[in-house]
Amino acid sequence: MKLQSKSAVITGAASGMGKAMALLFAQEGACVVVADVNESEINSVVAEITAAGGRAVGVKSDITKEEDVQRMIDTAVQSFGSLDVLVNNAGIMDNMVPAEKVTDDLWNKVIDINLTGPMRAIRKSLPIMLQQGKGVIVNTASVGGLFGSRAGLAYTASKHGVIGLTKNVGFQYAKAGIRCNAIAPGAVATNIGTTMQTPDPYGLENAVAGMGLNRAAPADPAEIARIALFLASDDASYINGTVITADGGWTAY
Repeated sequence: MKLQSKSAVITGAASGMGKAMALLFAQEGACVVVADVNESEINSVVAEITAAGGRAVGVKSDITKEEDVQRMIDTAVQSFGSLDVLVNNAGIMDNMVPAEKVTDDLWNKVIDINLTGPMRAIRKSLPIMLQQGKGVIVNTASVGGLFGSRAGLAYTASKHGVIGLTKNVGFQYAKAGIRCNAIAPGAVATNIGTTMQTPDPYGLENAVAGMGLNRAAPADPAEIARIALFLASDDASYINGTVITADGGWTAY
């Protein structure tokens, strides 16, 4: 098992890619903290893991709240004795809103969840990982963080920020035995689309340009989870401060 006896915190773990990661990590021997804002779905994921013989605890956690992030990280140490892997996966979309239409409320909400949230979790995790002399951080970025028009302004800026955060942490803590990498998915069949209600037509048209030329179907969340497992495991021991793109060829266009 690639994560035998390791402790992992996964945000946004009640559905989509986060759920797929939680199930796969547990299958590979990890003790998992299932963190999300959706309590009923948290309990469902924990039950699924334990029914399969794995170990998991659930924590209702809003990553925009410092106290929730602290509780989430504390739960890993209190329940499993360590924090070996942090996966910052929680995120929301921005309705593809372009620059001239973005509001302060939308901007602040997207940045707070997509970028400041991961920063908070990393900030709380690093002292534990430094004391242990090891640790792995995996951030869910996006192809929107690699290029200029795969989403609206706020989402694009937030995911560019996640990639910058990844590179900074990866380099600065490498000598302490801590690795930090990111995954940049393209279209994935998850419920993040529910965070969009009425996409801006102009923004949407520009965001999906070229999308029809790549693999016909969106990725299954399990496909992204396998990349997260690789990055979290010792198989990726020499991979640090970088981004793995998983988009079926969309950005090759």
